[in-house]
Amino acid sequence: MSDEPTKKRGRGRTSYVMPVEHRNKIGNSNILRYLLEHVEGKREMSTTQVTAGLGLLKKVLPDLQSTELTGDPENPVETVTRIELVAPRVHGSS
Repeated sequence: MSDEPTKKRGRGRTSYVMPVEHRNKIGNSNILRYLLEHVEGKREMSTTQVTAGLGLLKKVLPDLQSTELTGDPENPVETVTRIELVAPRVHGSS
C-alpha cells in the first residue's frame, strides 16, 4: 500500500491530499512570477506550461469567491446577535 495521504470521499472513493511540504515547495517556487511575466509579455511560455502552472497554483492558493446576498428592500435581512447568561446548575439540587 502507498504512503501517500488520502482523504475519504463519497461512495467509498478516496482522493489524494497533497502534503504540506509539497504545498510549501509550490508556494515558494517561481510559478506565479513566471506566469505574471508571461502575461506582461516578458516571458514566453507554451500553453502546456501555463496550464501546468495554473494547476499547481490552484493547489496552494485559496479559491476566492464572492457571494452577494440580496433580498426585498422593503423587508431587509437583519442579523441578530444575542448572548444569554444562564445561572450555573448546582449539583445535588433539582
